[in-house]
Amino acid sequence: METPSGKDAAYENFPVGSWLLPAALRPHIARFYAFARAIDDIADSPDLAAEEKVRRLDGFERALLGKNPDDPAFETADRMRDSLTETGIKSDHCIDLITAFKQDATKLRYRDWDDLMGYCLLSAAPVGRYLLDLHGGSVDGYGPSDALCQALQVINHLQDCQDDYVTLDRVYLPEDWMVEAGIDVQDLAKTLAKDRASKGLRQVLDRCLSVTGTLLVDARALPGGLKSRRLAMESAAIIEIAFQLTRLLRERDPLGPKRVQLTKPEYIWCCAKGALRIWL
Repeated sequence: METPSGKDAAYENFPVGSWLLPAALRPHIARFYAFARAIDDIADSPDLAAEEKVRRLDGFERALLGKNPDDPAFETADRMRDSLTETGIKSDHCIDLITAFKQDATKLRYRDWDDLMGYCLLSAAPVGRYLLDLHGGSVDGYGPSDALCQALQVINHLQDCQDDYVTLDRVYLPEDWMVEAGIDVQDLAKTLAKDRASKGLRQVLDRCLSVTGTLLVDARALPGGLKSRRLAMESAAIIEIAFQLTRLLRERDPLGPKRVQLTKPEYIWCCAKGALRIWL
C-alpha cells in the first residue's frame, strides 16, 4: 500500500532525529518520520488517482487506531501505533497529518494565505507538536512551534513549486496574490517552460517569503520555552536553517534548473550556530 518516493531524511531541510536529541527518543522519532514519509509519498504519487490515495490513507488511519491490525500493507502505521502506546502520546498529530495528505490528494489550489496556513496547521504543525509532546512540552504551548513548522512548509513549497505543478498540477501559491500580481496558473506554465520566474511570479514568491519571515520571527521564541535543552538546541539549528533558506530563495530563482537548497557546509554551519547559541 506504500509508494516509496526514494526521499529520506537526507532530503529534508532540517535534521531528523539528530544526535542533538536524547538517544532514547530517537527510535520513536524515526518511526514518526517513517510514518509521515509513507503517507506523504502516497499523497504525492503521480501514478495514483485521488480516490486511490484517499483509500490508502484511510487504511493507514484505521491501522493507526487499531482497527486494521497486523495487515502487512500498513506495518508502518502499526509501528507508529506501538510507539504512541509506549510514549503515551495521543494519535491526534498523526491523524492530522493523514487529514492533510487526504486534502493534498483532492485540493490543488489555495485561494489565499489563510487557506494555505490552514493546510499547514495540518500538514506541518503536527510534526512540531509531536516533538514537543515527546520532549516534555513548552511553557509557551504550541504557538512558536506552529509558526516554525508553517514557515518550513512554505519554504518547502517554494523550493518545489515547479515540480509540484508539473508533476501533480498542485499550486500552493495564494490565488488572490497571483491575481493581484497579474498572473494565473497559465502564466505559471509559461514561466516554467523558460526555467525562470516572471516578474509577476517573483512578486508573489517574495510576498510569501516576507510573511514567512514574520513567522520565523515568532518562532525565535521556541527554544527558550522548551523544557528539553536538547530539543531547544535542535530547534535553534532549524530556525537558522530556515532563515538562511529564505535568504537564498530571495537571491536565487526557485524556478531555475536547480533546486534552491543549502550546501553541506552551509547546513553544518547553521546547525552549529543554532545549537551553540543554546549551549552557551
